[in-house]
Amino acid sequence: MTLIKTSINRRSFIKTSALTGGGLVVGFSWLAGCEPASQELSLEMPNEWFEINGFLKIGDTGVVTIMCPNPEFGQGVKTSMPMIVADELDVNWKDVIVEQAPFNTDIYTRQMAGGSQSIRQGWKALRTAGASARHILREAAAKAWGVPFEEVSTENGLLKHQNSGKGASYGEMASAAAAIEAPEEVQLKEPKDFSVIRTSKKNVDAKDIVLGRPLYGMDFKSEGTLTAMVVHPPAFGLKIKSIDDSDARSMSGINDVFTINTYTDDMSRGYFDTNAFPEMAVVVGNSTWEVMKAKKALKIEWEAAESSNFKMDFFGREADVKVPAGLESSEDHREKMADFASKPGKELRKDGNPEKAFTDADQVIERTYSAPYLAHNTMEPMNCYANVVGDKIEIIGPTQAPEFIESTIAKRFDVPVENIDIKLTRMGGGFGRRAYSHYMIEAALISQKIGSPVNLQYTREDDMTFGIYRPTYQATYKAGLDENGELIAYSVKAGGIPESPLGRSANRFPAGAVDNYLAEEWSVESNITIGAFRAPRSNFLAGAEQSFLDEVANAGRKDPIEFRLDLLKRAKENPVGTNNDYDADRYAGVLELVREKSNWQSSDNSNRGVAAYFCHNSYAAHVVEVSTNNGNPKVEKVTCAMDCGIVINPDAASNMAEGAIIDGIGNAFYGELTFKDGRPEKDNFDQYRMIRMSEVPESIDVHFVRNDIDPTGLGEPPFPPIFGAIANALYKTTSKRHYHQPFSTANQGESIEIG
Repeated sequence: MTLIKTSINRRSFIKTSALTGGGLVVGFSWLAGCEPASQELSLEMPNEWFEINGFLKIGDTGVVTIMCPNPEFGQGVKTSMPMIVADELDVNWKDVIVEQAPFNTDIYTRQMAGGSQSIRQGWKALRTAGASARHILREAAAKAWGVPFEEVSTENGLLKHQNSGKGASYGEMASAAAAIEAPEEVQLKEPKDFSVIRTSKKNVDAKDIVLGRPLYGMDFKSEGTLTAMVVHPPAFGLKIKSIDDSDARSMSGINDVFTINTYTDDMSRGYFDTNAFPEMAVVVGNSTWEVMKAKKALKIEWEAAESSNFKMDFFGREADVKVPAGLESSEDHREKMADFASKPGKELRKDGNPEKAFTDADQVIERTYSAPYLAHNTMEPMNCYANVVGDKIEIIGPTQAPEFIESTIAKRFDVPVENIDIKLTRMGGGFGRRAYSHYMIEAALISQKIGSPVNLQYTREDDMTFGIYRPTYQATYKAGLDENGELIAYSVKAGGIPESPLGRSANRFPAGAVDNYLAEEWSVESNITIGAFRAPRSNFLAGAEQSFLDEVANAGRKDPIEFRLDLLKRAKENPVGTNNDYDADRYAGVLELVREKSNWQSSDNSNRGVAAYFCHNSYAAHVVEVSTNNGNPKVEKVTCAMDCGIVINPDAASNMAEGAIIDGIGNAFYGELTFKDGRPEKDNFDQYRMIRMSEVPESIDVHFVRNDIDPTGLGEPPFPPIFGAIANALYKTTSKRHYHQPFSTANQGESIEIG
């Protein structure tokens, strides 16, 4: 077993005895000291529960309530995080009730959903929570029976002493355990002893979701709640000039019409305080339908917004952010990116002498790839309930990053964070969009203005045209081969509007595997706001890089998997440089697994493509099989190999990989948002093409590398390589290379043969 310090003291380890029948509440307030929780039960419900923020709760019948600290938006943490606690507690999963924890920074660390970090960051802390509760239960039993602590064992929520034959349920010992001081260190299980982890458990919310029970932000209402909607400028680079609201105010059910400004001019914003339209019109009324009709009756005159600057706190480093004026168009963006790409970029990494190596190369291949803006399009549009009474602010709604929005609300309203109560609801999708929770400030400002609780609701059109998109990107790759087809030089120059996708990715594969390597980046300013999109930056780079590597392998007349494995062997045995941001063994492992499971070597692969990528601490590889019908391509089958360390909930993990793959296929073929004079040219699903059920692969075969490495990311890593695998499969099927997303029938690709 692994011995781990708990960093617990009497104050932080909260224990409370039940008023009747006994009960133990184990607080999670000590989780900060660790490295960076209505089900059918087999037992009867206890007589009484304690409602305490952030706790592991044991009732007198042995039923256990485990809180899930992190927000849930479909990634499964509300099931998997409590599973980790339950395993170390050694309790039967059938006797566990799971609840969403309220937001509380005094109790939890990194209470956030994003970056595929929930399980990775919470792994040791959650295990320690379960192990510590089990420890004090054993100690209580040892004292009650007068036996050595070491002789008391546990199994499925029962305490046993084999020599004396004594036994008790956790519920029977909960009251006595409440009086025992928490341990300073506890033993954690070895992976071979896991009983809940690595077993498949059903989503704890599945039944409630199917039955339509209230779980989401839009479901919450209180007495006297009004409905609010916003109207923002129709184009980036515009602002409100005047409003005639006379017709709207006269309509039935309308309470008020006014404007709000999300941020004050002198306010320093946080990293996730992105907002293209801080000033907007608001309509408040009795019902959604009445407010929607009144919105259409507003007569708003818009004018050009001037350029501006604001201060932003980049996690402790303050920076000035410039917002340029003007009405931008996609056609202009393409010209600007081409211009910037033609000039020297900012050097991020240089190994050897790439300039000379390219000059000496027997063959040089150079290709440019691009991808458009993408909208997140979460199933549930942005929404929030707010109730501001004096200097007390109550927020209930979907957010991926409650800690960040809490501090922004505190600054905007000039109140201490202790006066802000944020309750987390299940989210109908996030993909990074809900890390930008400006709508929560908007709801609070509206509630303060009208003196009433309010439900703020965005329409799909509001949501899709508000900004915070995946940026538009471009990357140029160049490879030099010697007379034997060996890769001797490699370069990438990447940029985008308004950010580069490269950054730290300059140290990822194939960096470290090529003697002569160069990585450069550039960026173009814009007033179109962008933000994290599932697997930020990797979602473009992986597709471009993996498409290019296939073309290089083809030029060297090598099998694409063998070509990658040869480079990884070099990176392992004789790496170039010291900052290589990947484990060559694990990277090779997913390629070898996907080669085996897809029967790559025994097939002609005439319609199959492969890609692999490392991001968010995990490794993913896909083999994609494509067919065509009247010239229209369709992904028929995907074989996926993942190395994300220990898999908590195998079925749920497979589901996550399948969802990422389908999401990637849809975006690869159809995802695109364009602009004309600052205005998004698509604002709903009748224009923004999403993948259809009939276009989903017939088979998605997911496999995980089994090891005992602590869990790493899972929600995002399967997403990026699907783009490259599709592009490579399309080339095998149609003999046409795709350099620009989306790969729809409107963009048929270019016929290129090499070698």
